[in-house]
Amino acid sequence: MPAESDIKIMPKSVVCEESTLNGDITISSGCVVHPSATIIAEAPIVLGENCIVEEYATIAHRLKDGAASDASNTLHIGANNVFEVGCTVEAARIGDKNVFESKCFVGSGVTVSSGCVVGAGIQLRTAQVLPENTIVYGRQALQREAIEKQGSQTLQIDFLRKVLPNYHHLRKPNYDPKKARSVV
Repeated sequence: MPAESDIKIMPKSVVCEESTLNGDITISSGCVVHPSATIIAEAPIVLGENCIVEEYATIAHRLKDGAASDASNTLHIGANNVFEVGCTVEAARIGDKNVFESKCFVGSGVTVSSGCVVGAGIQLRTAQVLPENTIVYGRQALQREAIEKQGSQTLQIDFLRKVLPNYHHLRKPNYDPKKARSVV
């Protein structure tokens, strides 16, 4: 597994030191990673802008047998996603503006497009593609199309950016994409 030095934290993100980050992880600008959140990257993970990873949430990108840990196996997670308390997400692809509610599980064979909600406690273990704006709910993991598009998490992110630094030590941003481009 890659060393912790492979963690890139962009400016304007809030990443608590008490989070567990293992592997080649890029945390984009505006993200909030709570204490006790876990991100495990056996292959690279790029967390899109303004995502929230709450306490005890786990995002994992595991290699399939014989696969190489390189850029071709990168898990790109879209912008404005929310990973709520205690969820475990190992999805093959994740688009924008999705909500993974508390204690849900999304397996590695699942592709989540954009605007989806995986309800609290839902278990998605079989390979499938969730079409845009799908809501998964209920004991039988029923699916329906959302009537309205997902709202913005801007107020929640702004609140967390103000409050978390008052109560937790933060990992400092260590990567500036503007400087990286000028070097190349």
